[in-house]
Amino acid sequence: MQFNIITIFPNLFNSYLNESFIKKALDKGILKINVHDLRKWTDNERRTVDDRPYGGGLGMVLKIEPIFKAVKEILKKNKKKNRIILFTPRGKTFNQKKAFQLSKYDNLVFICGRYEGVDERVGKYIADEEISIGEYDLMGGELPAMIVIETISRLIPNVLGKPEFLKERMTKKGGFIEYPEYTRPEVFVPEKGKRWKVPTVLLSGHQKKIQEWKEQRMKVIEK
Repeated sequence: MQFNIITIFPNLFNSYLNESFIKKALDKGILKINVHDLRKWTDNERRTVDDRPYGGGLGMVLKIEPIFKAVKEILKKNKKKNRIILFTPRGKTFNQKKAFQLSKYDNLVFICGRYEGVDERVGKYIADEEISIGEYDLMGGELPAMIVIETISRLIPNVLGKPEFLKERMTKKGGFIEYPEYTRPEVFVPEKGKRWKVPTVLLSGHQKKIQEWKEQRMKVIEK
């Protein structure tokens, strides 16, 4: 699967793409993530990507021209199943169900807004959909892009290293099953008089009872 990210701050992705499971998946060729500097598609010496908003107001707005050129060039190189997403606080809230839907595409193009936002015509004529990661405002769309990449990547076979993990934890609808987890020590003593214990059933070795315990406490995340 391939992700193409359009941003004016490409260096924000450096550490994210060079750590943990994402890096391993990139090294194995399971994922391909291209980070594009929007300024590449400007046509003046100052590499201007923003301008003052019509009608007045504070701040600057990302221009439509460089975004249009960027998306056009990226899609020209990717003829398969594409989806163009604009991150904005006014978009539909991202969830596990949406992650599962997006995991079926070959190429996702993410447009990361900045400053006071993006020219409205980008959402109206260029993007296929607008997504928000929550009812709050951020400085830009880079963090939402990382969140969406990570959520979708977990659904791609072999990204997490063990295929059995998806089989055990993933529902048919693409949701995830979560339940309490414990590890050693069996008893943790944070201070005198306190003993935090692992539930006895998990130490019993009785797999049927352990499974029943998990099912009683599990939460299915697929909205």
